[in-house]
Amino acid sequence: MQRPLAGLTGRNFVTELTAGVTLLAIAIPLNIGYAQIAGLPPTAGLYALVVPTIVYALVVSSRQLVASPDAAAAALVASSIGGLAAAGSADYATLALAQAIICGVMFVLLAVFKLGFLANFLSKPILVGFVGGLALDIMVSQVAKMLGVKIDSGKEFTGKIADLVGGFTTLNGWAVLISVCSVAVLLLGRRFLRAVPWALIVLVVTTLMVVLTGLDQRGVDVLGEVPAGPPVLTWPLIDWSLWLALVPSAIALTLVTTAEGLLVSRSYSEKHGYPFRANRDLFAFGISNIAAGAQGSFAVGSSTSRTAAMDQAGSRTQFPALILAAGTLLLLLFGTALLADIPSPAIGAIVGVAIIPLLGVRDFIDLWRKDRFEFLIGATCFLTTLFVGSIAGILVAFVLALINLAKRASHPAIDVLESSGDPGESLLEDAPAGNVTAPGVIVIRLAAPLFFANGAVFSTAVKEAIRSAGTDSVHHLVVDMEAVTDVDVTGAESFTALKEWLASQSISLAYSRVRPKTLHRLTSLGLLDTEEVFSTNRAAISHLAPPSAEPTSSRKAGH
Repeated sequence: MQRPLAGLTGRNFVTELTAGVTLLAIAIPLNIGYAQIAGLPPTAGLYALVVPTIVYALVVSSRQLVASPDAAAAALVASSIGGLAAAGSADYATLALAQAIICGVMFVLLAVFKLGFLANFLSKPILVGFVGGLALDIMVSQVAKMLGVKIDSGKEFTGKIADLVGGFTTLNGWAVLISVCSVAVLLLGRRFLRAVPWALIVLVVTTLMVVLTGLDQRGVDVLGEVPAGPPVLTWPLIDWSLWLALVPSAIALTLVTTAEGLLVSRSYSEKHGYPFRANRDLFAFGISNIAAGAQGSFAVGSSTSRTAAMDQAGSRTQFPALILAAGTLLLLLFGTALLADIPSPAIGAIVGVAIIPLLGVRDFIDLWRKDRFEFLIGATCFLTTLFVGSIAGILVAFVLALINLAKRASHPAIDVLESSGDPGESLLEDAPAGNVTAPGVIVIRLAAPLFFANGAVFSTAVKEAIRSAGTDSVHHLVVDMEAVTDVDVTGAESFTALKEWLASQSISLAYSRVRPKTLHRLTSLGLLDTEEVFSTNRAAISHLAPPSAEPTSSRKAGH
C-alpha cells in the first residue's frame, strides 16, 4: 500500500515547501470567493482547507491532485440549496453541510463497489456545457460585485441579468477602478509571471487602499468581520425530507467531481510515472467531503487550476496540501482581522478571472470544428444548465450521453471482406453493386456487439449487400464474428428473421472466428447448434479461393 506523502524526500523538500506557500497564497483568496458564490460565510471556504485537506492528502493515491471547493461546486451548492433556504441563513448553512456529507457517502459507495466508470457517461462536450453554464451564471454575480451593483444572487440567470442591467445607474466608480486594476494585474501577471501569487498581491494592495483612503465609507463593499477560531466538529440536524431533497444535487456534484477528478489524476500520474488508483482516489474524496460536512464547510471537489499550478511549481507530492492546511489554521487562529477590509470588487475580480477558462469558449470552438453533433450536445447542456438549472442540466447531460451512445452504436462498421481478408467499403456508406468476397460467397464483418440498437441495421445491410451482388449469384453468407463480443435478445430476434430470409433465398449461413463466449451465447439464444455451424462453414469455405488465398475471415468457428 502506498505510504502517505509518497515521493517526498530530502532532495525535494525545499521545492515542496515553496510550492505549499504558493498554494496557500492561491487558495485563501479563491476559497473566500467560492464561499461567497455558494452563499456561505468566508469561514466555510477556509475550513475546507484544514481538516478535509489533511484527510484527503493522507489517503489519496494521486501525488498532485489538489482537493478543494471550486467555482462549479460552489455554483451547484447555491443553485440547489437556494430553493430550500435563504442564502446566508443558519438553515442554508446546515443544508450545505448535509449536502457535503451525502456527497461523501456517495463517493465512498462508488469506491467500495468500484462504480467510478459511471462518470465516463459525462463526455467532454457534456462537461464543457455543464460547467460552462455554471461558470457564466457565476460570472454575472462577480461582474455585479466588480461594478458595485446589488443583485439577488438567489435568482435564476435571467433574473440576475435583469438586476445587473437595472443597477447600472447605481454602479460605484471606486469599485470599478479597483476591479479594472485587479483584472489587469491578474491577466498580465498570469501571462508573463505565472509563478507569482498575483491573487494574494491584489488582495493585499487593494485592502491597503481601502484602509488608507477609507473607500469603504465611499460605497465600496468589504468582506467584513470574519470569526476567529479553528473549525469545530458539528453535525447537520435536519428532517429526512430535506436529506432526500439534497440527494439529486449531491449526485450531480459527485459525478462531476468524479469525472473531472479522475481524469486529471490519471493524466498527471501518467505524465510523471507514479501509480494511479481510481477507487482509492474516490474514497479520499468521500472521507474529505464527510469531514467537510462535519466541521462547517461545503462540498469538496478537485481543483484543476491549482493542480496545474503545483505541477508548474515542481511539486510531486501532497506535502503542499499539508502546508496549506497549517497556514490556513494559523490564519483562522490569529489573522482573521486582516481579512475584514478586503474589498468585494477585488474578490469578484479574482474569482471572475479564475473562472474564465471554465466558460469553455475554446472548447466549444474546437467541438464546432471537429463534430457538429457533439457541439450541439455541449450547447444543449450549456443552455439547459444556464436557463433551467443545474439539476436539470445534469439530467439532460445523461440523456444526451445515452442518445450519443445509441447514435454511435446504431451505426457500426459493417464491411464486405475481400478475398485478402481486408474489408471493402462499408455497407453503410453506399458500397458499389456486385461487392462479393468470392464467386457465390459474401463474407460480412460486424464490428460491434449485436444488440437492440443495431440488429435491424445489420439485417438491412446484409440484405442490401446480397441484393446488390445479385440474389441468384449468392449462395453462401459467412458472418465474421471476431468483433462481436455479445448478442442480446432483440439482436437475436433480428438475426432470426434474417436467417429465415436467407433460407427463403436458398442462401446458406455460416459463422467464422466466433469468440467462445459469443458461440455459447448464440447457441443459448437458439441461433445455431454446433453441427450447423461446422457444416455451413465447410460449405461456405469450399466456394472460396484456393487455400493459399483463403481469406482470414473464413476460418471455422471455434478454431
